[in-house]
This record gives sequence, C-alpha cells and structure tokens, in this order.
Amino acid sequence: MLSLILAAALLADPVATAVTLPSEPAPLHGTLLAPESPRAVAVILAGSGPTDRDGDSPMGVRAGTYRLLAEALAEQGVATLRADKRGIGQSAAGGLSEADLRFTHLVDDARGWAAEAASRTGLPCAWLIGHSEGALVALAATEGDHDKICGLVLLSGAGRPARVVLEEQLGPQLPEPMRSQAFHALAELEAGRLAPDTPPELAALLRPSVQPYLISWFRLDPAELIAAWDGPVMIGQGLTDLQTTQTDARAMAAAQPDARLVLWEGVNHLLKVAPADRAANLATYSDPSLPLAPGVADDIAGFILQPR
Repeated sequence: MLSLILAAALLADPVATAVTLPSEPAPLHGTLLAPESPRAVAVILAGSGPTDRDGDSPMGVRAGTYRLLAEALAEQGVATLRADKRGIGQSAAGGLSEADLRFTHLVDDARGWAAEAASRTGLPCAWLIGHSEGALVALAATEGDHDKICGLVLLSGAGRPARVVLEEQLGPQLPEPMRSQAFHALAELEAGRLAPDTPPELAALLRPSVQPYLISWFRLDPAELIAAWDGPVMIGQGLTDLQTTQTDARAMAAAQPDARLVLWEGVNHLLKVAPADRAANLATYSDPSLPLAPGVADDIAGFILQPR
C-alpha cells in the first residue's frame, strides 16, 4: 500500500509556486517547482550574462535548459528553485550598477535561495546545481557558513582560474599586439589591480565599469574550492561543449577525488545533444523544442537521491 501511495505522489503534476528572496535594492524572483512530498530540493544557479530562470538570455539563447531540467527532476521526486538573476526578468529591479556588482553578490544570492528552498519544502538543506558560471557560484557558496547546502552538482563548469580559461578562448581569436595587451590586462585583474589601458576593441569584456567584478571573480580558483569542500559533489560535462571541456571537469575531479565525474558523449554546453561542428552546435542554443540530452537528468537525480 505504501508503495502505491508513493507512486501516486510521484505521478501527480508538480506545482509551480512564485517565490521571492528579500534583497537590496529590491527582492529577487524565482519559481519553485515541487512534486508532492519532494525527496530533495535543489537550487539551479544560472550561467554568466543576462540569464533568466529558464536558462534563456537576450543574447540569443532560447533553449529552456533550466526549465527542462526542473521538469525532469520533478518527475523523479526532486523539487527545484530557479530564479531570474539580478537585473534580469522579474528580478530587474534587484540589479546593481555594473560598477557596483561583485561576484560575492551572486554567492550571497545562492546561499539565500538555498535557505529559502529548504524552508519552502520543509527539508533540512538544498542542493546547489550550478551551470557554467553558476558552478563557480556554487563552489564559492561553500566558503563560510553553508549549513543549508546538502551538496553540489557542477555542470559545464570551468575547472581552472578564469584568467587561464579566458586566455585559452581569446588567444586564437586576437591578432598581435591586441593579444598581448589583453593577456596583460587579465594578469593585472587577477592580481587585484585595475587595467586602464585596454584595447577599445575589447571593451565588451574589459571596459572599466566591469573590471571590479572581474577582479572579484578572478580571485577564485575552482580546484582550490572543490578541494576544500567535504560534502557530496558531482561533476557533469558534455564532450561536445564549445565553452568548457573535459579538461576543466578533470581538473576539478583531480582536486576532489571523492567527486563523481560524469562525461556525456555528444552533449553540449546547454546539455542538449549536439555535434562537434560549431555552427550546428550553436544552432541548438536557439531551439527550445530540443529536449535535454538523454541521461543528463537521470544522472543528476540519481546522484542527489542516492542513500548516504
């Protein structure tokens, strides 16, 4: 009889509830998607840029990755809380000026959402599912007081310091002397110093107003953070990801031998099936009809729900 009751609970449609998180200068907004009697709850932390709670962005991303992940996890008994980032969507009023924003604001938001998710579901703690830059946010949230964090799921995250990854991405695209100027600026930012003399062509990345944020980001080393974390952690990486690679995933796994490393063949940065061909891969970014790659949600749910 008990097994029939549990099965019926899992078959019931999950309930979506609007949630807010007190913040300055204005509250942040998100969605709690919860099955009846959830077995666990997780906060989905978005990647870089103006990314909303579904994983979409005005920069041309309309794949609905976070919405799809939330729906798939709910089917397996895992509730999720996903939110619009500061300055985005319904959290637009909570945005700070570019010059005032720091990486620590994202970290504080992650901790706040974890506490809210646990409170809303009556569970003792929440998992952090960090995607792309959100993986580093999740890792940084484990510094200091993290009693509301059950464990981490790090998806498509950088496993090396930001300066190293950016140099790897920018190097092949920049001619000299712009490459040397950019690399010098990145080194200055990593050292905690502003870099006023940057090439105008790189203003999108290195404009003066964003440099304080970059300094706060560049101080973080994913390998150091994961090595210091003593809770459960899963590292998931697609092998046709154009933005992060298995080099990053393996760097984190090497720093934390107890982590579970999962590599998905034919899966890209947005956790969709995609070829290595760049144009075809990027085409998936704007196709909301594509489902998550098979196995991704199952692996995540299985890790979160495994007995410990």
